[in-house]
Amino acid sequence: MLPSHTPSPAPDATVIRTGRRGAMVGLPCSVLLIAMGAVGVFGAVVIATGNQKGESTPGGYAGLVFMLALGVLGVFLFITNWANRKTRILVDSTGLWLDGGRLRNVIPWQSLAGVGLYWSKLGQRQKLYSLELFPSGPIDRDDPVLWTLVRDEEPLHPGLPRLHYRVPFPSGCQQQVVAAVQQYVPHLWLGESERAQGHIGRPDVKGHKERTRGRTQ
Repeated sequence: MLPSHTPSPAPDATVIRTGRRGAMVGLPCSVLLIAMGAVGVFGAVVIATGNQKGESTPGGYAGLVFMLALGVLGVFLFITNWANRKTRILVDSTGLWLDGGRLRNVIPWQSLAGVGLYWSKLGQRQKLYSLELFPSGPIDRDDPVLWTLVRDEEPLHPGLPRLHYRVPFPSGCQQQVVAAVQQYVPHLWLGESERAQGHIGRPDVKGHKERTRGRTQ
């Protein structure tokens, strides 16, 4: 449960259930991968007990290893999607809220110099989207809730800081997210920009661990 003193979004805040949308796609895919891994486990058991029909070949072994790897990937994706299923973005007059169910924090509009939308291609038909929030001053890059969103790279426009927040969200949420931001802070809107494939990137896990080493958990 959230502490009683934790600030809350406005009752009329726009709610974008990013975790639920991601789980609707990710969980079925992860179950399929787990099923393929289970087939690989069954095949490995059959070979180990000597009950296979015909002789085993290097290609057969490679296929089993590949299916087992898919199964492991499926388990990882299932755990990740299940853990994030309650994740929400909430937008109100105060700012953009990130709510993971147990932890929540807000990026206030008054602390920002601009907000933009990045997108990149995923294959031939799909796109990845992220909301880019550029602060007007220093930010806590190791905030317990927001640190995974911090990116250090070239900004959307000159004059904006390299260190900013990147909030990924499912493609089906694009219009809702953009409309919510423009409703409250149209003066901060910087427009859309296409980026290179894989633009979402990864948080600075190593740096975060080094900077927070010794902190009280």
